Amino acid sequence: MIARTIGVVAVAAALAATPAGCQNSSTRPADTVAADASGGTTRVDAAAVRARLDQLRVTVEDTGNPYRRTEWPHWEPVAGGCDAREHTLKTQGTGVTTGKGCTVTGGRWVSPYDGITVTDAKSLDVDHVVPLAEAARSGTRTWSRADRQRYANDPRVLVAVTAKSNRSKGDSDPAKWLPGKDRCGYLARWVDTKTRYRMTVDQAERDAIAAVLRRC
Repeated sequence: MIARTIGVVAVAAALAATPAGCQNSSTRPADTVAADASGGTTRVDAAAVRARLDQLRVTVEDTGNPYRRTEWPHWEPVAGGCDAREHTLKTQGTGVTTGKGCTVTGGRWVSPYDGITVTDAKSLDVDHVVPLAEAARSGTRTWSRADRQRYANDPRVLVAVTAKSNRSKGDSDPAKWLPGKDRCGYLARWVDTKTRYRMTVDQAERDAIAAVLRRC
């Protein structure tokens, strides 16, 4: 299997903001993976990902903290007048063209979840690697609205994928859903995200991640 090293996409200054309850700049983990816009396989340091996984707090999901879409404002302005969705489409595609403002009018994207090439932006969803509903269940009960907004619009946790793959995933964690392609890269991003935002994992989720990482 040919692996391609994926560089981390440069993002707006908004990335410097870290929600309350998340790690500060001195302890925040370095980005090790990013959305794969080439359709290849992400090279990950599986041992480092396993070490981070071992540091996450394991507890039952906080189902008493229900997800309400309006409490997680997303598609907010991020950079250059673009909202978070537009920014993701622009930075994760090739030959991307835009019309008025940041409206994407053309380009080419390779969905990292299923390897499908897309040339119509309307066929794409922008997914949160850790879905918002999953984030709500993962130890974020004390987050403020501003904290939730920062997470929901953080380009580091957003990825352009086919609508079909995103809707298949829904709000599932890795114990219930994994992409058809690049599972090691996907789980590395999942663990990085939960580490950065000090989210929790449940036992089944942790075990499923660990099982795949043993083969990475």
